[in-house]
Amino acid sequence: FAPPSGGDGGVASRVLGTFLRWMQERPPGAFVVSTANDVETLPPEFLRKGRFDEIFFVDLPRAPEREEIFRLHLAKRRQDPSTFDLPALAATADGFSGAEIEQAVAGALYRAYAGGRTLATQDVVAELQASPPLSRTRADDLARLRAWAQGRARPV
Repeated sequence: FAPPSGGDGGVASRVLGTFLRWMQERPPGAFVVSTANDVETLPPEFLRKGRFDEIFFVDLPRAPEREEIFRLHLAKRRQDPSTFDLPALAATADGFSGAEIEQAVAGALYRAYAGGRTLATQDVVAELQASPPLSRTRADDLARLRAWAQGRARPV
């Protein structure tokens, strides 16, 4: 949600107001989950207790989580994860999000097939090394988000 700009005849303000009212008065059993890449742009009325009861901060995946992400995306593409050096891939992918890991696997697979060979650990490593993650290219934004989360959100 971006703050209403007024250029839409007030539609955004009405939708925001209706949604906030529904969140406040929602029926029992209704559970609302939301995500935001830039929580600082949300209107403050979204963030008060009673609307969202908890705010969680989910940081980038750690090494064991990255291994599992590789395992999942390799298997999804009919590759046997046991033939890959998952700890090495996880180490190389330090600072990568799950989506960035997925794209590295997909890109490496395209390159391996184009080269007429079977996908190997080194193909994925090369793809990771050729594609810097947002945590490096936008390091200041990530640092700002992590700082914002301190004391404001529950870490996951």
